[in-house]
Amino acid sequence: MARPRLVTLTTDIGGVYAAQMKAVLYRRLPPGHVIDLVHDVPPHRVVEAAFLLRQMGAMFPAGTVHVAVIDPGVGSTRAPIAVKCADTSLLVGPDNGVLFPLAERLGGGDAYRLDPARVAPGHPPSPTFQGRDLFAPAAARLACGTPPERLGTRCDFQHRALPVPRRRGRTVRGVVLHVDPFGNLITNVPGEWLPAPGTPLSVRVGRGTPRPVMRARTYADLAPRALGSLVSSFGTVEVSARESSAARRLGGRFGTAVVLRRPRSRGGPGPRPPVGGARARRSASTRR
Repeated sequence: MARPRLVTLTTDIGGVYAAQMKAVLYRRLPPGHVIDLVHDVPPHRVVEAAFLLRQMGAMFPAGTVHVAVIDPGVGSTRAPIAVKCADTSLLVGPDNGVLFPLAERLGGGDAYRLDPARVAPGHPPSPTFQGRDLFAPAAARLACGTPPERLGTRCDFQHRALPVPRRRGRTVRGVVLHVDPFGNLITNVPGEWLPAPGTPLSVRVGRGTPRPVMRARTYADLAPRALGSLVSSFGTVEVSARESSAARRLGGRFGTAVVLRRPRSRGGPGPRPPVGGARARRSASTRR
């Protein structure tokens, strides 16, 4: 028998309900084959979950089974689906757009509407927890080699793209798609759109006043509490504040618009936040 595939879990249901899904998976899969990506996506936030799943799911080996349960339409007419991607990965979840960005990144794929009678014969799923009773059993069977066409019938699935960033001249416009536990504002702007480290920028978050920031390579380039902009671990632009919360200071949250602007080259470098290192430490000590 072939070695089972890895299964990842992305949900908004928290640890208690996620444990019930994992109990189903571990009835068929050996230890180490179920990997938690995230279970604390804010409830019903499909777009944020789709962004996180796309960025993290693409890092896993081809052939992985990715389960996403962010499902405000559970029990409704929305379809439960499995998507067979071009790279042989399989995506399982509700047809509400949460799977599409990762499917697109993995080369596109064919969708199958899951039939509960084929997935778990004799065990109709709960109308309120299909994550445990339909998606987890389907993922377990797919991970063990059952092809998706044996669990359902071909169907179309919802193509829901993530918000698209824009750039024009010296200005880049994006939106916050995730706020991490440190208060860093993770945007949808590609990291390669940032200028070289050390470049001064201005950032406007929502309706706030534009603030001077430095294009930093890492957090250590910034003085404590200084604002900066750098490439996040997701590969997109983030606005951060060293050892402080950029979200709290700038009023940013999921869905907030972010505008980054470079100064005119002939106008001089403009204001620049202090950088880290010995000079910043001496400056901080004199302020105390």
